[in-house]
Amino acid sequence: MSHLIDQLKQKAKHLKRETTALYFAYRDPRTPWYARAFSALVVAYLFSPIDLIPDFIPILGYLDDLVLVPLGIHLALKMIPDEVMADAHKSADNPIQNKAIGLVFTILILCVWALILFFIISAVYKLFTHKN
Repeated sequence: MSHLIDQLKQKAKHLKRETTALYFAYRDPRTPWYARAFSALVVAYLFSPIDLIPDFIPILGYLDDLVLVPLGIHLALKMIPDEVMADAHKSADNPIQNKAIGLVFTILILCVWALILFFIISAVYKLFTHKN
């Protein structure tokens, strides 16, 4: 069991590194437009609070997290030239840049959740204050 957990931790660490590298490759002007567009979709989906298959559906709910996201990252990485990915991996391995990207993504996710919360509160407020 411990071996399985170690393997999953390694895969998660690798996936995080590849996602960070994908972000740096996205920003590189040598990356083709179609790779940028696909990469943006993959990263946006990865950090989106909305899933293609809702997580509450037994077994299938985590299918997108376990299969679609890694597959999307893999396909995006294949679209990007090798020299761009080499530079992106160097940037992803730099702890200072990595922390900066983590901060940017944290702020982005908090903004998305704040926006969702605003719309929910606004809808509930309108529901209870609307007079028929």
